[in-house]
Amino acid sequence: MRLHPSRPADRHSAVGSARRPSPSVKDDPRGARPSPGPTRPNRWWPLLAAVVFLALFLGPNLVPSSNATALTYSTFLADVANKQVTDLQVSSTGALSGTLTGGQQFTSQAPPWALTTDDLSSKLEAAGVNVTAHLQTDTFGQIALALLPTLLLVGAFWWLSRRAQKSLGSGGGLGGLMRTKARVTEAERPTTRFDDVAGYEGAKQEVREVVDYLQHPDRYQRAGAQGPRGLLLVGPPGTGKTLLARAVAGEASVPFFAVTGSSFVEVFVGLGASRVRDLFAEARRNAPAIVFIDEIDAIGARRGVVGGGTNDEREQTLNQMLAEMDGFTGNGSIVVIAATNRPEVLDQALLRPGRFDRQVTVPLPNMRDRQRILAVHVLGKRLASDVDLGVVARGTAGFSGADLANLVNEAALRAARGDRVDLRRVDFDEARDRLILGRREDSNALLPQERQTVAVHESGHALVAAVSPTGDPVSKITILPAGMALGATHQLPEDDRRLYSESYLLDSLAIRVAGRAAELLVFGEVSTGAADDLAGATELAVRMVRDYGFSAELGPVAYPVPAATHLDVTAIDRPYAEATQRRVDDEVARLLRDAEVRARELLTRHRAALDSLTARLLEEETVDGSVVYDLLLHPDGADDRPQLVDGE
Repeated sequence: MRLHPSRPADRHSAVGSARRPSPSVKDDPRGARPSPGPTRPNRWWPLLAAVVFLALFLGPNLVPSSNATALTYSTFLADVANKQVTDLQVSSTGALSGTLTGGQQFTSQAPPWALTTDDLSSKLEAAGVNVTAHLQTDTFGQIALALLPTLLLVGAFWWLSRRAQKSLGSGGGLGGLMRTKARVTEAERPTTRFDDVAGYEGAKQEVREVVDYLQHPDRYQRAGAQGPRGLLLVGPPGTGKTLLARAVAGEASVPFFAVTGSSFVEVFVGLGASRVRDLFAEARRNAPAIVFIDEIDAIGARRGVVGGGTNDEREQTLNQMLAEMDGFTGNGSIVVIAATNRPEVLDQALLRPGRFDRQVTVPLPNMRDRQRILAVHVLGKRLASDVDLGVVARGTAGFSGADLANLVNEAALRAARGDRVDLRRVDFDEARDRLILGRREDSNALLPQERQTVAVHESGHALVAAVSPTGDPVSKITILPAGMALGATHQLPEDDRRLYSESYLLDSLAIRVAGRAAELLVFGEVSTGAADDLAGATELAVRMVRDYGFSAELGPVAYPVPAATHLDVTAIDRPYAEATQRRVDDEVARLLRDAEVRARELLTRHRAALDSLTARLLEEETVDGSVVYDLLLHPDGADDRPQLVDGE
């Protein structure tokens, strides 16, 4: 079972943007006929080459001589002993040919050892055979046969190169391998504007200076200032870094060269550096322009020792990029924009002034930005009157722009399955559960005892969250299985938090273990349903002790473990001793025990509300958060709110 979703995993895509329909290709109103496509290459010559190869390789064996009789070497020796052989020609390769006494021509093949001994020569002399020896020379056919595999390989390579050149135009062929894969034409200038990027006002303000520099470079030159040369967009996946870069190019109305870091380095040595040179040469010819490199960490990671083997090609590509960025002239009007979610691995030479002058952080959207992004993604969709995008934004803390786009799409899919055109609040709720918890299977029914256990468990979470002073408000409780979760308690924060007090974290620990405490209180034992809760509570307690200094035993000391800035990757080695690890473990266990004791005390004080909420869940399966607060006010029909103890 699962507690409220705190911050779901980041997903890919961009911030919400108003999608503009692409102009469709219409017939030429002047009646111009379309230009013919590339001619199809002739396909007969590979078949001809195969026939020639078979003829040269197998022809001599498949077409024997019509006049000569092939004899085995043993038969040949028997004819020599019977004096049936009159003439014999011997080649240096052991091939025998001659004439029998009846005038019949014959051929045979002597083994290599027969030519190196005197046994055969003595038999021929005794039989009176007229022997003629000659040196075997290579014929034209044999020379062609030896060179044929090489010729076929060269021909095949030439044919593939010609075919690629015809399909790709001037960028094809062998030269096309060395050319960059940047997508840039005058017709592909981005039409995205800053108004299409919902939210992120701070990030947009940072990049507006790039637009101003590309539009008015003379203003900076008169003041003796140099515009920004490089802009590094840093943020979690799916926050819209690529979309923001396209918006910069769209606002400035300049060509947009878009490549990925991995497209520079391939199997050929020197190919990456050549593509970098070609990319920046194209940008200079089209200046003012923007060069956008997505996932720059693929080639911009820290360089190692020279001669590092397989990393040499990547490092040479990085060196070429550093040299090209230093080669910008003062009036080049070229800005390089790069995006990454791993800034900690980038080489320091990339980050120095004069290359990537500025770093712009594109974080996960806050609640107000999420509401703006949702408003963009619901354009063209009909919303029911009970849909409040502000409430949806409150319940999607930690969602990226890609997550919000997926949320709206899931809600639309659910409405379509119900044969409706309007999106209702329940559609968004179910879509959020689908993204966070997983798909809900109707066949995944619980046994009666399991169903009661889940109801008690989720009631414990909800009640402790409702009576905790700093706990986020409860919005919904359900005991319907979805994904790996058998039930869920959703909390709806009033706003996004950036600082967490010690009291808030202690309340969070108590809420997380409240399901287990409720099972102990009602059944006297616990189930495996609390595994996910314990994992989350343990992780939070470890952060409190190790990173935040919330332990009186360890004191105001922090032992942070290195981790990727925007990815959920942590280092394996801990930066402290084994004795310190034992003290951390003891403090983590103490925090969890104290949280469980506190949760059990709260549930004991509100046992009547716990039983009433459990019965309500068993009857309705899903209840609104307001039911929890009503039951706390009137657990047994009383009119007064329960008095909370100190610390509640």
